[in-house]
Amino acid sequence: MQGNEQLAVIIPKLRALGDGIDPSQLDSPTPCRDFTVSGVLGHMTELASAFAPMFRGEEPRQTDPGPDGASETARFDAAMAALLDAVQSPGALDRTIQTPGGAMPGAVFARLVAFDGLVHGWDLATSTGQTWELDDGLVGEIDEFAREAITDQMRDGDAFAPAQRAADGATPIQRLAAFSGRST
Repeated sequence: MQGNEQLAVIIPKLRALGDGIDPSQLDSPTPCRDFTVSGVLGHMTELASAFAPMFRGEEPRQTDPGPDGASETARFDAAMAALLDAVQSPGALDRTIQTPGGAMPGAVFARLVAFDGLVHGWDLATSTGQTWELDDGLVGEIDEFAREAITDQMRDGDAFAPAQRAADGATPIQRLAAFSGRST
């Protein structure tokens, strides 16, 4: 499954998670070190807003704060919709994208974005008491890719924390979250 196909499954579920976040939960901690629920939403909104133009072959721009009075979850929803549209645009997977980690093919970058979205979705669901259920086959594909793509040199504690041991009986998403540095 290509990264854009993975994101076509993940992004609608992320948008549903955003819709399910109560404003009283925004300051809640998440498994993503140093991020509250609001911090994860802001991080994902900022990245999606930068990545969408890149997938369309345009220069990235500053995060659009959204219309006056737009809630954090509304900005998140709009950014996710724009990202999905962009990753599905003609040529998105074929172009070379200048990412924060260097130049890479759009097809590879889309898979990294899918990994990031999958794990941050788990962060949000875990922190807000929502379910985060995806097909184990999809999670397995992303896990396999992540284990090849994420090197020890990338585990600086900021981009990625050291891998953790998954609990006995962990689900595929919990094993992937542990690999990405979260305690499960």
